Amino acid sequence: MIKKEYEELYAQGKDEGEALKRLSSIVKILRKECPWDRVQTHQTLIRCMLEEAYEAVDAIQEKDKENLREELGDVLLQVVFHSNLSEDEGDFNLTAVINEECEKMLRRHPHVFLEERVKTIDKALEKWDNMKSREHNEKSYTERLQKVPKALPALLRSSKVQSKASKIGFDWEDVGGAFSKLEEEFRELKDAYEKGNQSDITEEFGDLLFSMVNISRFLDIDPEEALNGSTAKFIERFRYMEKASVERGLDLGRMSLEEMDKLWMEAKNN
Repeated sequence: MIKKEYEELYAQGKDEGEALKRLSSIVKILRKECPWDRVQTHQTLIRCMLEEAYEAVDAIQEKDKENLREELGDVLLQVVFHSNLSEDEGDFNLTAVINEECEKMLRRHPHVFLEERVKTIDKALEKWDNMKSREHNEKSYTERLQKVPKALPALLRSSKVQSKASKIGFDWEDVGGAFSKLEEEFRELKDAYEKGNQSDITEEFGDLLFSMVNISRFLDIDPEEALNGSTAKFIERFRYMEKASVERGLDLGRMSLEEMDKLWMEAKNN
C-alpha cells in the first residue's frame, strides 16, 4: 500500500516543469530514506553516469526510440541526483544548474539571440569555440588542448585535441601528409617490436593510433563509430560461424584454426 505522504508522487506531471519537480522530489526522498541512495557521492556515481550515457548512445545508434526515452530519463536522473548531492553539500542546486546552462546557450548563440548573423555552420562553430575559450579564461593555445576532458574515450579525445590544433594552423595540408605519417609510425612500431622494448612498443602503438585518428579527420569519419562498426561486424560474422558449425554438428571451440578460417570466409561472403 502506498504511504499517504507519497501519494502525490504517483501522479504524472502535466508539463516539463511539473515532471522535473516530481523527479527532483523523488530523488530528495530517496536520498533520505533509501540506504543505497543515502551513501552515494559524486565519485561513487561516476560509473553510473558513464553507463547511462553510453546506454543512451546505444539506443540512438540502434534507432530504438522507446528505449531512448527510458535511457534519456536515466541520464536526467543522474543530473538531478548530482545536483541534489551538491545542494546537500551547500554548493548549488538543480535550479542553478539549469539556469547556468540557459545562460551559456544564450551567450554562445549571439547569432540567434542577438543582432548578429552568421551564414555558415563553420562560422557558427567558430563563434561557439571563441566564446567557450573566453569563458574558460584560456590564456594559451595549449590550454585549449589541455581542457579536452581526460575521461573521454581515447579515440574521441585524440580527435578533439587534433581538431583544436588544426584550428590554429598546425595540421597537414591534405590527407597525403597524414597517410605518409601513418606509414612512418607503422615502420617505427615494427622497429620497436623487433627490438623488444615493451615501453617503446606501447609508445609507438599509441602514435600509430593517433595517426589513424588524424586520417579519420581528413576523411570526415568518426573513429569511435568506425571502430564500433567493425566490432559489430566481427561479432555478426562470429555469430554466423557458430551457427554454421552447430548446423554441421560441430563444436566451434574444438575446430582447428584452418576450419574456423573457412567458416570466417563464408561469413564474410554472406
